[in-house]
Amino acid sequence: MNALIWLFDTVVQLFIYVLIASAVLSWLVAFNVVNVRNPIVAQIGEVLYRITEPVLRPIRNLLPNLGGVDISPIILILLLLFVSRLLHEFVPAQTYVYTR
Repeated sequence: MNALIWLFDTVVQLFIYVLIASAVLSWLVAFNVVNVRNPIVAQIGEVLYRITEPVLRPIRNLLPNLGGVDISPIILILLLLFVSRLLHEFVPAQTYVYTR
């Protein structure tokens, strides 16, 4: 059971990194720091969009319009961390005692 919890935590942590990368890239594109005509930047943006958008879209639909500020990644990160902590509380850690 500990291996499944570790796997879940690892997937959650990796997805949080992807969310942060997607948010940073969207800021860089919005402020014209990176050129989206560059094929590498465009492909990275497309991959990040395809990974994060299916999860962020339902959250965006629930949130009110905040004038162009998108806080859905922050809400998703908080939800992921909450579920991870909740899993750790309800599934007790197994400890092994080695005796001779």
